[in-house]
Amino acid sequence: MAATRPFHWEYDAPPLPDETIRIEGGRPLRGDVPISGSKNAALKLLAAATLTGERCRFTNMPEIADVSLMAEVLGDLGVVVDHPEANTYEVSAGDIDWNFVPLEAAAKMRASFILLGPLLARVGKVIISNPGGDRIGRRPVDLHVRAMEALGATIDYRNGYYFAQAPGRLRGGDVVFPHVTVMGTENAMLAATLADGHTTIRPAAQEPEIDDLIELLRAMGAEVERTAPDVIEVEGRRRLRGATHGVIADRIEAGTFAVAAAVTGGEVTLCGAPGGHLGAFLDVLDEVGVEVTGAGDRITVRGAGLGGYVATDIETAAYPGLATDLQPPTGVLLTQASGRSTVHETIYEDRLEWLVDLGRMGAQAEIQDPHRAVISGPVRLQGAEVEVSDLRAGASLILGALAAEGPSIIHGVHHVRRGYEGIEGKLLDLGAAIDRAPQG
Repeated sequence: MAATRPFHWEYDAPPLPDETIRIEGGRPLRGDVPISGSKNAALKLLAAATLTGERCRFTNMPEIADVSLMAEVLGDLGVVVDHPEANTYEVSAGDIDWNFVPLEAAAKMRASFILLGPLLARVGKVIISNPGGDRIGRRPVDLHVRAMEALGATIDYRNGYYFAQAPGRLRGGDVVFPHVTVMGTENAMLAATLADGHTTIRPAAQEPEIDDLIELLRAMGAEVERTAPDVIEVEGRRRLRGATHGVIADRIEAGTFAVAAAVTGGEVTLCGAPGGHLGAFLDVLDEVGVEVTGAGDRITVRGAGLGGYVATDIETAAYPGLATDLQPPTGVLLTQASGRSTVHETIYEDRLEWLVDLGRMGAQAEIQDPHRAVISGPVRLQGAEVEVSDLRAGASLILGALAAEGPSIIHGVHHVRRGYEGIEGKLLDLGAAIDRAPQG
């Protein structure tokens, strides 16, 4: 197996400063790859630190652009954010002197809207922009607003901003969503920790990142409990304390590297993988015929390569179903399977648009409507020049390039760096051929 390097990838192999990379495909990936801390957990944990004036310390934080952006947003609010060493952040929100989250922050990162709940609970007033984020279809925040209103807040929307107030203190109440919403659940839970009285949230999302957030909140002194798989109950406290917390491993990154091994016909061991959080995805790998061994936090994936897999139908769903963020990587795998596979994206509209770019590599993919596509295979992908439109699509185009014959030029790699720590360095250590693309 290829030699491995220490886990702090951004210090040993800094991300390529160029926004465009060149990949020479057709090389089986082999070796061990460390799985970094979860992006989707990390951002919410940083937001939770604003609920207390005491210091919160986070370890296993992924060194990614979105974490840096969230740290900048917190800094603009007057929160002290230190980064003393790799993968460690310390947050002290003793004084929040600014309760305004501007358009610039929201346009770069939709997750900035997670600050609505904790800031409203802590300081009683917040002005926050309508969020931006990846272009993967409508992701309205009206459910977040309704949750805050159920806890006694008054919220007005003017000129692209939400003006939220909680006179005195938020009040516990029943937060009932019309359907499962992950960040809506998190926002409601964060707000309820400092509300006066008891709050019940249903249907509460079941993602492991939410349970990781619950673990932090309990360490901070909050009284939060998942009383049923889809019910979270919170008894509000007047104040919370600081805490130290290690971020869970990123199940989406783990799934991405599993597909990388499969489509290149290689053998990759995922070190520190959150095996218990990958059930639906591992079931898909089994259906397709990918060999997976090991358990717990060390999983080995052995690929068969082109034609070594069988087609299957996939459907994304809220956890414990197949994660929508794993739909694009799985789609690359299905191009290498014999037969006709269907993809049903139930969470976001337009998230299948990335298949158009994969088609430039020769993929036989037909988008039937905003939520459904058909992929036929096996197809030997060919290197091509493509443009990354969002985080998960970008990672998947990199997977396509790794499996393809010949060189691929991938523009807009900054999107991928939003959520994958040191992805080029990790792939290079597994034997991939990646370098900076010539400019001009």
